[in-house]
Amino acid sequence: MPIIQALDRALKILDLFDEHTTELKITEISARMELHKSTVHSLLKTLQLHGYINQDMESGKYKLGLKLLEKGQLMLQSLDIRTVARKHLAALSEQTGQTTHLVILDGKEGVYLDKVEGEKAAIRYSRIGRRISLHSSAVGKVLTAFRTNEERDSLLRNYQFSKITEATITEKEAFLHELNQVREQGYSIDNQENEPGVRCAAAPIFEHNGSVVAAISLSTLISAVDDLLLKQYIALLKKEAETISQTLGFRQVL
Repeated sequence: MPIIQALDRALKILDLFDEHTTELKITEISARMELHKSTVHSLLKTLQLHGYINQDMESGKYKLGLKLLEKGQLMLQSLDIRTVARKHLAALSEQTGQTTHLVILDGKEGVYLDKVEGEKAAIRYSRIGRRISLHSSAVGKVLTAFRTNEERDSLLRNYQFSKITEATITEKEAFLHELNQVREQGYSIDNQENEPGVRCAAAPIFEHNGSVVAAISLSTLISAVDDLLLKQYIALLKKEAETISQTLGFRQVL
């Protein structure tokens, strides 16, 4: 496939800018691109004409233009989380035979946005549109754990830690300790805390700015899925969640 050289060079110039390099002089761009200054100048003027590059008139330095933000927002608006996640929920359900869910935060509760019924599943309590408590569910823990301290404090202010089963966490300090563990391991488990005999695992989905936007989960019966098998399922769960996050523009900072 033939490559248009001028376009290739223009795109490479845009790639020079990141969170660490927000402004560059034309001499710096020329050096990094290994191109003559006059060639770079023509490319920059073309990008500037279309709003993809701006120049500070005082310093003479170039930076990314607002046109990129405009196009980025259009792309993000076209990414419907349910549409993006659907095939991954189906893949996870097919691999495990378990029921999988997509859940978002609404107020101080989780809401089931989508569901794929597993062939081996005997769990029927979940349904699209159903609400679920944050403190008693794997998805609720994930949706709470990966928020900022301020957001988490706001969510838990005057929160009612109602007892749903004998295993439900009913104290704020115990819940906060649990959230720290969730953040460290990258997933959460609800061990009969919402439904007797049912154990669920959940993993976070992040959008482009690093904010948690949803959670995906799988539900298992303790009588059918032991600890070793659940561990294998969690690895698959995390992999699918990471792929969805990447599709939404999230990039893990190492």
